[in-house]
Amino acid sequence: MNHTYEAFVDIKEFGDQVGVLPRVYTDRYEVDAPSKFDADNSALLKAENIHPKATEFNVRVTRLIH
Repeated sequence: MNHTYEAFVDIKEFGDQVGVLPRVYTDRYEVDAPSKFDADNSALLKAENIHPKATEFNVRVTRLIH
């Protein structure tokens, strides 16, 4: 049985120019998954697909919504 989890993903993205500071931000996702472990992987996959130039991801599954 799948549940809906809330996950926050910290994302670090470097620009194309040398010497430019990286862009660091957090996105929120709601993911359907059977477990917290699967919710973590699903949120990471979503973030990687939306932000293909990002180099670092940190996923936090914070709560069970449904």
